[in-house]
Amino acid sequence: MGENKVLQKKATREAFGDEIVRLGGLNKDIYVVDIDIGKSCKTTEFANKFPKQHVNVGIAEQNGAGLAAGLATTGKIPFVSTYAVFGSMRMAEQIRQEICYPNLNVKIACSHGGLTPANDGASHQAIEDMGVLRTIPNMTVVMGADYHSTRKLVAQAAEKYGPVYLRFTRDTMPFIYDENEEFTIGKAKKLKDGNDIAIIANGDTVYLALEAAKQLENKGVSVKLLDMHTIKPLDREAVVECLDTGKIITVEDHNILNGLGSAVCEVVAEEGRGKVRRIGVQDQFGQSAPYEKLLELNGITIENIVNTANEMLQ
Repeated sequence: MGENKVLQKKATREAFGDEIVRLGGLNKDIYVVDIDIGKSCKTTEFANKFPKQHVNVGIAEQNGAGLAAGLATTGKIPFVSTYAVFGSMRMAEQIRQEICYPNLNVKIACSHGGLTPANDGASHQAIEDMGVLRTIPNMTVVMGADYHSTRKLVAQAAEKYGPVYLRFTRDTMPFIYDENEEFTIGKAKKLKDGNDIAIIANGDTVYLALEAAKQLENKGVSVKLLDMHTIKPLDREAVVECLDTGKIITVEDHNILNGLGSAVCEVVAEEGRGKVRRIGVQDQFGQSAPYEKLLELNGITIENIVNTANEMLQ
């Protein structure tokens, strides 16, 4: 971990933009299918450098998914790039029928995940996307916690055969890792090991969970902390290991229904032991407000993670 870089910030959509340019230079089969928002999704540099590997379909998400499926049948590795709310739900039928059902090698790379669109309002805040897409067979669902982890996970997605949903933030996120840290899709990243309580977070909430864990440790609480960057396939072994504490808190910038919290609860219920408390979007739409305020309205805060842990430990 790059503790000294924790105050440095970059949006994870910037990580996608930088990494897709690197990948495009290495492999001429890497394509970007833009939905006419390349500036926001950080694909304009790719389009300028590799015009023959870039297609802009206009504001037509479903067409973009179908075109990407077609490209995949010819051996190309297309990344469809749009906002998360449209890349998950407007494209959902095409993702199911044309990408996941034939198990084609298409990547759905989406910026503006979770509440990070903030002032854009509820219409642009994707709070259901990972839950919707994790229910579709053959789909892999991933969200990196910071710039460096996201770059590594995008690179892994390009190497991994099959449909992958990659979710990025619009807002800047603190650096947690350094550029030498390695990541594996489907394998949780352990940030802290402890035996009193476990916290499992993903995406933009990992930093909040890390700060909460530090506060708890200062009070003598032993905390296990996982960055569960892959929602599907979930690292079941890592969740089961957390059950040794008997207490798990999940933290996510996503509806608490069918996201990380639900995925963890499924494992815990099947194991038949332990308790889980879910912190995330409280099954309500967002509104136009600053990102931090929206998190606060849903209890996705350092303070609430600490208070929840203390309640569970009593």
